[in-house]
Amino acid sequence: MRVDDRGVGGSTGDISKSTEEDFAGDVLAGVGFLKSRKEINPKLIGLIGHSEGGVVAPLAASKSKDVAFIVLMAGTGLTGEEILYLQGALIEKASGATADAIARNRKIQHAMFTVAKEEKDNAIAAARMKESVSKLIEQFPESERKVMSNPAALDAQVKTVLSPWFRYLLVYDPREALRHVKCPVLALNGERDLQVPPKEDLSEIAKALREGGNKDFKTVSLPGLNHLFQTCTTGSPSEYATIEETIAPIALRTMGDWIIAHTQKQHRVHSVRRNAK
Repeated sequence: MRVDDRGVGGSTGDISKSTEEDFAGDVLAGVGFLKSRKEINPKLIGLIGHSEGGVVAPLAASKSKDVAFIVLMAGTGLTGEEILYLQGALIEKASGATADAIARNRKIQHAMFTVAKEEKDNAIAAARMKESVSKLIEQFPESERKVMSNPAALDAQVKTVLSPWFRYLLVYDPREALRHVKCPVLALNGERDLQVPPKEDLSEIAKALREGGNKDFKTVSLPGLNHLFQTCTTGSPSEYATIEETIAPIALRTMGDWIIAHTQKQHRVHSVRRNAK
């Protein structure tokens, strides 16, 4: 089952004012709906989440025993802030940015994120952010100052960072929810994913699941695939639209085989329990 995001299509609400907690509630409402359907086995309802959906799925699963399994496609095992620093550096490097330029952009990110975490009042936070960023840009080389001294672009960035959705995502640590997930988990990343780096991401997911006592999980880094699980050359987001492939067959096959194996196993367990009664 798939549904529109909040505020899209027939869905009500405002996604910019919602958080992962809200999205997890939406997901569990969907699980409840599926449980009411006669053609659905209520014991075999699982979740597949991509990117931010891979953050929401463990949160939903940690809140409900009705979730039989979860598949995380480039879901994160790090806080939003940690991910944003990593992805910013990797994407800029893939775009040809120098180490100095990457470091300067990191300073801007840090300045904005620090204010977002410290100041709850949006008006005060916006003023502080603009002041901090402007001071940093003044220290940049002239060529970069011209590009980055764009009031409209800065206003848009500030608005995004101060939205309830971004504020929450910035500090949210998915490891806490992962430690409370007891159902089977498959975590996938593309080896060339620059938005959710697989090495750091998968290791933290595995660590959190292990700390919570979950023994039925698998992490897989799929060679040659990007954040969208397309076969790619660099992994850069600028490459996404140029790739005809929607999703690599190996990604679908890996998920499909794992889901079939686990649902068949769980079906046998539930059948045995029913017969025992």
